[in-house]
Order: sequence, then structure tokens, then C-alpha cells
Amino acid sequence: MNKLEAYPTLSRLYDLQLEVFPAHEDFLKRRFENSSDEHIGEVAQLAEIVERIAGYNLRVIAEDYAWLTDRMLEEEYHFRRTGKYRLSTFEEAERTVYADPVFMQKYMNGVLLSHLWWGNHSRVIVYFRRQFLPLIREGGSHLEVGPGHGLLLYLAAQSQAGSVTGWDVSETSLKNTRNALQAMGVEKPIALEAHNIVNAPSQKFDSLTFSEVLEHLEEPLEALKILRSLLNEGGKIFVHAPVNSPAPDHIYLFEDPEAIIDMVEQAGFKIEKTECFPGMDAPIDRARKLKLTISTIVVGTAI
Repeated sequence: MNKLEAYPTLSRLYDLQLEVFPAHEDFLKRRFENSSDEHIGEVAQLAEIVERIAGYNLRVIAEDYAWLTDRMLEEEYHFRRTGKYRLSTFEEAERTVYADPVFMQKYMNGVLLSHLWWGNHSRVIVYFRRQFLPLIREGGSHLEVGPGHGLLLYLAAQSQAGSVTGWDVSETSLKNTRNALQAMGVEKPIALEAHNIVNAPSQKFDSLTFSEVLEHLEEPLEALKILRSLLNEGGKIFVHAPVNSPAPDHIYLFEDPEAIIDMVEQAGFKIEKTECFPGMDAPIDRARKLKLTISTIVVGTAI
């Protein structure tokens, strides 16, 4: 695409993706034709990071992205037929997804490239960098629960935070996070620890990231209340969760952005900012009407 010629890395990844997944051409064309030059420049910066994380596995990761889109379509068809997610308990997700190392690796690989190819995913990262990072207290302590590939943790490490920590229930996930941070060349020490927040140590932090985790929980409100207890008064939280977003391991269905916003408030936070990024960059009114995926961001202050 002509729009991408100024960005060699993004252009190279785009061409590779179409080489292994030609059926995705129309989708990717629309994705960038409908994006501003400024946003494409922001995605190009993400592409540099993604390429470093992928290393020699880039082709495999592009193939796994194609695999992921097929899995997501299966879940979408089920959601449209039933109005529900396929799974409803963590035990089901554990048995069918998390306990399968091959499935999990392909899933994580596909999600990595979704940060480039899905507009709502890339816009969340840009929002986090522009709107939330400046709120982190200089010299303060920052925690991310469920850091995944470590993209947001990496950005937090570039901020004015004095210390950065990542918690996850899975040692495998922490290994992937650790490898990704090393590939990205993070200089600030980051503590990666295996914790379930239900039994988390009684530490306190000044800011906290909780991105794409609520929809994986049976009792998301209780999790948010625990996160409130981990923050100092006045501490900032960044919550990101999707609405109407069927996926192989999503179990809690949020039907509109307000359900997420209200839940964060109920957990003991003053709502400071909210933002919605519909999937496929659809207009927000259309996304609400058709029950399309909406990536919802809530920034709150612990009170």
C-alpha cells in the first residue's frame, strides 16, 4: 500500500501477512485506508517493537495470526447465534485453552500481530502511552496484572515510574513476557512475579494496569475491589476490557461500555477518563446497535 511505503518495517510485516494469509487483503486494505497518516505512523512504531519481539519466528507468528482469525470467527458465529460466549467458567477456559500449550502459544502469537492489524487494539496502546503514562507518579511504583506480551509494561518502563512490576498467574505467560521485554531491550529492572491476585502479597502501588483481563474472570467486580486494595489512595488505574467480544477464552460478557465503567466505579474508583474504540474502526453508534466489539478504557483514581 502506498500509505505504508514510508515505513519499511510496517510495510514488510504487511506484505508478509498477506503472503501467508491472502484472504485478509481486503480487511487490511480497509484498515489502513481508513486510518489517518498520524495513526499509521503510530502503528509503524508498534511494528518496530513487534518485529523485535517476534525475532526469527515472524513467519510462524503471521501464520498463527491467520489461525487466530479463524478461531475468532468461530466464536463470533456462536455469539451471533446464541447471544452468549461459548464458555462461562474459568475451569472451562483452563481445560480448553490455558492447559493446552500448543493452543496457547499460537493464540499469543496471533494476539501479538493483532496489535498492528486491529485498529481498536493499536488505538488502546496509543491511548495508554499518551493519556495514562503522564499520570504515573514520578518515582512511584507501578504494577501490571496480566502483562501478556509486555507491550504496556514496556511502555510503563519508559515512564517516570521508579519501579515497575508485572504479576501473572501463569509461569508460562511470565516466561513469554520476560522474553519479550528482553527482545525490546528494556533497561529499567522489571520484577515479574507469579501471583493470583486473590492471594496476592499485601503490597501497595501508585499506579496499576489491568488490560484485557476482566473478560476472563467469573467475578470481575471482586477482582477490581482487590486491585483497589493494592493501590495507595489517589493511585491511578488503567482498565481496558472489550464489550461483545467473543474469543476462545472469554467468559464474562459485557454488553455495553457503561457496564465496565460502572463496575470500576463500584470497586472504589473515581472515574477520570473513558474512551471507546470499536472493532474495525466502526462508528460508535453502529457498533452499539450491532453489538460489535468495543474496546473500552477506564482511567480511575483510588478513593
